[in-house]
Amino acid sequence: MIQVGKKAPDFTAPAYRKGEFTAIKLSDFLGKWVVLCCYPGDFTFV
Repeated sequence: MIQVGKKAPDFTAPAYRKGEFTAIKLSDFLGKWVVLCCYPGDFTFV
């Protein structure tokens, strides 16, 4: 379970970065500040 103050589990997610779709891993950003945003329903017709 994710909790405030605990280390986030590593994951891979699709992303749109620098003009192309790619896969990113949270572990690629170790030692850097990261802000994760999620918009359920983005790019849908709902």
